[in-house]
Amino acid sequence: MQTFKLTAKPTKQRKMIYQAPDHVRRKLLAAPLSAELRASQGTKTIPVRSGDTVRIMRGDHKGFEGKISRIDRTNYRIYVEGLTREKVDGTTIFVPIHPSKVTITGLVLDDKWRKKILERKKQARREETKPQARQPEEIPEPKELAEKEAPKKEEVQSKKPAPKKPRGRKKTATGKPAAQKSKKEKEKTEAEQESKAKERRATQKERKKTGVE
Repeated sequence: MQTFKLTAKPTKQRKMIYQAPDHVRRKLLAAPLSAELRASQGTKTIPVRSGDTVRIMRGDHKGFEGKISRIDRTNYRIYVEGLTREKVDGTTIFVPIHPSKVTITGLVLDDKWRKKILERKKQARREETKPQARQPEEIPEPKELAEKEAPKKEEVQSKKPAPKKPRGRKKTATGKPAAQKSKKEKEKTEAEQESKAKERRATQKERKKTGVE
């Protein structure tokens, strides 16, 4: 089965129309029904057939009414009985009309398939317009509401996070003992440096004496 893709290009749209299969062409040759037929049949449009009575609504032949004598599916045109024109050589030909420019005033219902289509459309329209009965909402009793709300409260309480313990403050040493320690360390380092310097001096003196002797 041939598939159709949606497109915005007019050239492709025209190509799809003139290369359409027969079952699609039938739908494109649909025409609107008159107000009386719309009320009786329950549909707005239906594909035209030869034998249907039609009234032209637009164009040079507006108001003309007659039966459809022939349908041209290749060019999407219909021909109405009595609607003719003369050519230059004197011969008379039927005037082609597009089905969108006419309204159907009389339907041919000899075909059982067409009757079934109309019945199916009627039924679908009735189902659309039928009001849907609303079911009454059940009002719960106060006891049932209390039972439903009780477990919800328990869940909320269980979901609450545990309280955090307060953090203990870190004990920091005061400034006086730190200052005392720093002084003692300085004194030790100074004493070590003095002892090292004395040792160096002593070694230098010994080297000088041995060199002189």
